[in-house]
Amino acid sequence: MKNFDVIVIGAGHAGCEAALATARLGCKTLLLATNLDTVAFLACNPSIGGTAKGQIVREIDALGGEMAINADKSLLQMRMLNRGKGPAVYSPRAQVDKNQYHVNMKKVVESTPNLMLRQGEATSVTIADDNTFNVTTAVDLCYNAKVVIFCCGVYLNSKTIVGKCVRNSGPNGFANAEHLTQSLVDLGFEVRRFKTGTPARVRLQSIDLLKTLEQVGEDDVGPFSYLTESIPATKRSCYLTYSTQETKDIIMRNKEQAPLFNGTINGVGPRYCPSIEDKIFRFADKVRHQIFLEPEAEDTCEFYVQGASTSMPASVQQEIYHSIEGLENVEIMRDAYAIEYDCINATELDPTLMSKKVKGLFFAGQINGTSGYEEAAAQGLVAGINAERYIHGKAPVIFGRDNSYIGVLVDDITTKETFEPYRMMTSRAEHRLVLRQDNADMRLTEIGHEIGLVTEERYQRFLDKKQQIAAAQKQLSTVVSPKVYGPLFEMKGETVTGAGLTVDEMLRRTNITATDLQTLGFFQDISNEALYQIEVECKYRGYIQKEQEAIAQANKLESKPLPVDIDYMAIDGLRIEARQKLTKIRPLNLGQAGRISGVSPADIQILIVWLAQHKKG
Repeated sequence: MKNFDVIVIGAGHAGCEAALATARLGCKTLLLATNLDTVAFLACNPSIGGTAKGQIVREIDALGGEMAINADKSLLQMRMLNRGKGPAVYSPRAQVDKNQYHVNMKKVVESTPNLMLRQGEATSVTIADDNTFNVTTAVDLCYNAKVVIFCCGVYLNSKTIVGKCVRNSGPNGFANAEHLTQSLVDLGFEVRRFKTGTPARVRLQSIDLLKTLEQVGEDDVGPFSYLTESIPATKRSCYLTYSTQETKDIIMRNKEQAPLFNGTINGVGPRYCPSIEDKIFRFADKVRHQIFLEPEAEDTCEFYVQGASTSMPASVQQEIYHSIEGLENVEIMRDAYAIEYDCINATELDPTLMSKKVKGLFFAGQINGTSGYEEAAAQGLVAGINAERYIHGKAPVIFGRDNSYIGVLVDDITTKETFEPYRMMTSRAEHRLVLRQDNADMRLTEIGHEIGLVTEERYQRFLDKKQQIAAAQKQLSTVVSPKVYGPLFEMKGETVTGAGLTVDEMLRRTNITATDLQTLGFFQDISNEALYQIEVECKYRGYIQKEQEAIAQANKLESKPLPVDIDYMAIDGLRIEARQKLTKIRPLNLGQAGRISGVSPADIQILIVWLAQHKKG
């Protein structure tokens, strides 16, 4: 039997980040993959980032994770979403080469000291006599570790479904993991059944691009990683098209053949990423739906039909895709399918993503009931960081809702019970104006450096940017004569007053940017990234101050811990539902308790009174 500090089961986006984190922090780590071709495989759409997800990718990078660096290396094109909605929700999104993404990440994993990548299906995890864990594989190899991190993705007891064709397989035809679920049940975990899906891949040459709207990359979007100097020019375009009334008619008359409606599919699917047949019935008033055609890689003509995932029979799929504008003669290269899989109830985990019942077992990614590469990678990083700290007896690192989308994600899944695949959205972050994609490094690099994952090169870049921001801020109080700023204001359509204005007052004008003020001699030798941050925080200062006040108020509850042995069933005044939920989830503090579904503000007030009485006693 080979001994390790950490065994990570699953080498997808969560598994890679978890294994890299533990190995880089000095733990002898084994990363098990059912198939080495699945390492960081983009099983669904070939993109990284997007609304809220782009913020997560930049946070992963600021903490010393790998996803952002790898996305930049594999880039086909980059865009900034939500430009018309304000900087609080600006979200970078990259179209990436899925083949290159896999190759690049596998190289990093293979070359990382302390990390052993091994092909093998984990079939059981048991507790050894010394409270370590034994992991057995399908070929009867056995490994021992102090910590096991489950990053199984959608492979546990997974089934792929195309009409009546139901196969015991993972995504893209890869083998699934048929035996590991039983270990989770034996260890006392609640297992649930979720479902997701993916659309067909079609041949580029068979698409009538003249009937679509080309979506080229944008050249004024910075890279994901703070270590990447610049992004390359657009290598491949995406294309926008629409479903039609015919699409709707085809799905309506074939409803009885849809596994989603005829009982073939039992798992719960994602509300915010529905299949095309689900959209047709849920939004019956809509005549058409957006469809994006996205390149899979540079070395293939396969295109991903985003917005048209389905589990309909292959013959019906062909009718559906042929009814979409520009796809009238399209050739399907890979059929769309739905996939069902086992996952756990993540409220059984604490904020470090370690099991509350079985110390030393961590969980990250879609096994926790989430969806998305970015959400998975973030959880992998959190689990990896805290696994190392658990092994070495260090204090855990818990990310808050006020410092990161990662904190919002982890808090949501461990506190608010989810009965469908969880997807991060900007609306889930109540403090999103201070959790912008542009300031992720300012929020998290210090934490990553203290943990030990941020390299000296990255930390020095962070310090340089911090110094530039400080230098720029010193100039904000400088008063400028109307003779100096007048010509600029007239050119930009701003009113010229007879009085002098500070640089701060000028920058708060709607049409004036920090770059404009460089023409007046300010902000010289300041990077574009630092300039943008100064500008946003200047223009939105009042709103940001309100956010900070709200954060301070919320932290008052977060700072009031709840005893781990508190008997909620014995507290008079608490509603029955609140007692049951509090007993089940065991929140760490009043703030977390208040976010549990079924716990009302009145219940929190009762807990506050109880804590006061308990303290006096």
